[in-house]
Amino acid sequence: MNWQYKIPYLMGQPVGVSFTDGTGTSGILCDADGGQIYVLEYLYHTQFALKHYDYKTIQDLLPFPPCQPTLY
Repeated sequence: MNWQYKIPYLMGQPVGVSFTDGTGTSGILCDADGGQIYVLEYLYHTQFALKHYDYKTIQDLLPFPPCQPTLY
């Protein structure tokens, strides 16, 4: 499935973004408009940044998996 079709289902959710250059990032998908996605990313301490990425730089957009219970 083309990653662009996932956008409506992932809006407001934590996502991983895979870029065509082999790097990636993660955050909350806040918006998608004008050929760009907008992701709220954690920086440090109490700071967050809304960053935008062009569609042409994105390879895939993935939802975070659910947490698995840890057995000790």
